[in-house]
Amino acid sequence: MDTLLPNIIVSVQIDLPEECPAVGDDRWLEAAVRQGLVGSLPADTYGQIGLLLTDDATVRELNREHRGVDRTTDVLSFSFEHWGHWEGEDDAPRSGDDATPGWPLPDDEPPPLGEIIVSVPQAARQAKGLGVPLQRELALLIVHGALHLLGHDHYDDGERETMQALERVAMAALFGEG
Repeated sequence: MDTLLPNIIVSVQIDLPEECPAVGDDRWLEAAVRQGLVGSLPADTYGQIGLLLTDDATVRELNREHRGVDRTTDVLSFSFEHWGHWEGEDDAPRSGDDATPGWPLPDDEPPPLGEIIVSVPQAARQAKGLGVPLQRELALLIVHGALHLLGHDHYDDGERETMQALERVAMAALFGEG
């Protein structure tokens, strides 16, 4: 099988304490990112995405700093093109819709599309609550995060339906369903 979106570089980093459940190898994690992107990106898109699987404390700090929400969450997405929703009491730490990070990159680097950060302990709690395997919950969170990188959202009914339809297609492709 050909690699989906061959011009997208996916960097996977797993930074977990020993007590966290094992998440498997990088190949399936990368496949989950690619499945989340494939329905919304042209096949020849050139870019890079980072995926970090980490603990509650790291996700909580990032959520507080970048979204104004001082609690852990399951997945965060930091797109380089689409700002997320700020929920803090103070003003967001950026100015205007056109504020971009402006990261300097070497000329030969693919442009960054963004970062997906998943709390593995939160995913494990959710998987247990839903009665599904951890790998399935992680895959859904990664797909969900990838869609956010591309500007998909779930804050109104139409957006939510579109995003959920893309998630179902990606999950069916990952788990051979439907």
